[in-house]
Formats: sequence, structure tokens, C-alpha cells
Amino acid sequence: MMNPLMAAVEKATMRTDVPKFDVGDTVLVHLRILEGTKERVQVFEGTVIAKRGDGVREMFTVRKIVQGEGVERIFPIHSPKIAKVEVKRSGETRRAKLYFLRDRIGKATRLRERKVKETPAQAEAAAAKRARKKAVVAARTEKKADKKP
Repeated sequence: MMNPLMAAVEKATMRTDVPKFDVGDTVLVHLRILEGTKERVQVFEGTVIAKRGDGVREMFTVRKIVQGEGVERIFPIHSPKIAKVEVKRSGETRRAKLYFLRDRIGKATRLRERKVKETPAQAEAAAAKRARKKAVVAARTEKKADKKP
């Protein structure tokens, strides 16, 4: 149970544009970096191995391999230094923390991809695409049949 005043302050500082991602997902974290007076965006790509906290104090840990060496970075989700977070791939996991990936090397660090359930609109679009493809194939075979004497 949180103090109402603290809750109001936290709500004001929380971001609303944070995408939903879970442990095991491969994410691209776009960071704002100040170099003198210039600001640039640097991308950190890796697998989310942990999430912890709630509210403004929520953080996630991203791990990647750089030149054979594991690099982990902890990011506050609601930090103004983060320009955006993109989910590149969803990984299927059965654990909340993937610290066991620290001991694994190479292909052993891969995770199965999570199957995303299709919405009715997506299923309809996929069916329409298959129908168009089928029509194109039928037109090609008909064209070939017309050419043969």
C-alpha cells in the first residue's frame, strides 16, 4: 500500500510509451547519449534475462555477447535516457530469471520463439494473402497452358 502523495508523484514520472515485453525477448534499447553538446542515439541489442521492481523503480537486465565476452546492462524502464524499446523477437521461457544463460556459450544460448496468437483481423489478412497468391499461381499456369500449341 503506497502513500497517495507518492503514488501521484510516481504516476507523473512514469512513461506511457513502454512496449510490453517479457523475460526471454530479444529487444533493441535505444539510448540517448550526450557527448559534449551533441546528443546521439545508441542501440543496445540483447536478450532480456531479468525484470524486477514495479512502478517507477521497474528495471530490466539485457545481456548480449560482444567479441566472445558477455555484457549485461540494467536499464530503468521509465528512464528519460531511453529513447525507445523495440521488441525484435519473443522468446519462450519457463523461468522468471534467465541467469543460467551466463554459463552457456554459442548456440546453447538460443531460446525457442514464442508463438503469438493471431487476432481475427490478422487471420483474415493472412487468408486474403493466400487467396491472392493462389490466384497469381493459377494465372501463371493458365498463361503457360495458352502458350503451348
